[in-house]
Amino acid sequence: QVQLEESGGGLAQPGGSLRLSCTASGRTFSTYAMGWFRQAPGRDREFAAAISGGGDIIYYADSVKGRFTISRDNARNTAYLQMNNLKPEDTGIYYCNGGVFDAYDDYVPADWGQGTQVTVST
Repeated sequence: QVQLEESGGGLAQPGGSLRLSCTASGRTFSTYAMGWFRQAPGRDREFAAAISGGGDIIYYADSVKGRFTISRDNARNTAYLQMNNLKPEDTGIYYCNGGVFDAYDDYVPADWGQGTQVTVST
């Protein structure tokens, strides 16, 4: 099992930027994929981005493509989500997770962090 802890959330203005970090422990970090999901108030949790263990496979939801960048530093056991050009609809709780890519290259989350709040507002 993997333990995950997010940090870096907070308040940003529309058009601003935030960088989320997710530090992992419990298993060799490079052996599993990492992903970010988010949940807006009153809505279901949704996929945002995922990256393979080696960093060579990356997927984004259409809603964040071109604005968010997922990355990882396997030496630091940390994954990141750089969020630029933030919009009010990006507001929500952001969760990192450890998972796998299945046979169809779909990301399947497994272990979850506790979440970090992101608020985009003037």
